[in-house]
Amino acid sequence: MVASVTSLGRSGLYDWMVQRVTAVVLAVYILFLLGYFVLTPDLSYEAWSGLFANTCMKIFTIMALVSLSAHAWVGMWTISTDYLKNGLVRFLFQAFCGGVMFVYFVWGVQILWGL
Repeated sequence: MVASVTSLGRSGLYDWMVQRVTAVVLAVYILFLLGYFVLTPDLSYEAWSGLFANTCMKIFTIMALVSLSAHAWVGMWTISTDYLKNGLVRFLFQAFCGGVMFVYFVWGVQILWGL
């Protein structure tokens, strides 16, 4: 049996489940933010800052960041294994995508928690 070392999951089913679960988390997060925009017509910096000062919102946002990273990784891994046949090109593409996702995640945590 061949083991894939670059896949996020242990199997295709696991990757499929990661895609579905992370998509649900991202959809709920986006719908929440859209609802907040609609229900807060006089949105100000203070209201927006107050929303993200709440610990529950910070945790929800971290969940969304993790979900975005996992969702993007599975998607880009799938695309790269399907369309990039050269091993070096595929590795470089996956390393670049992983690096970008890591930077975005750390940047998001810094913005959110003010670290």
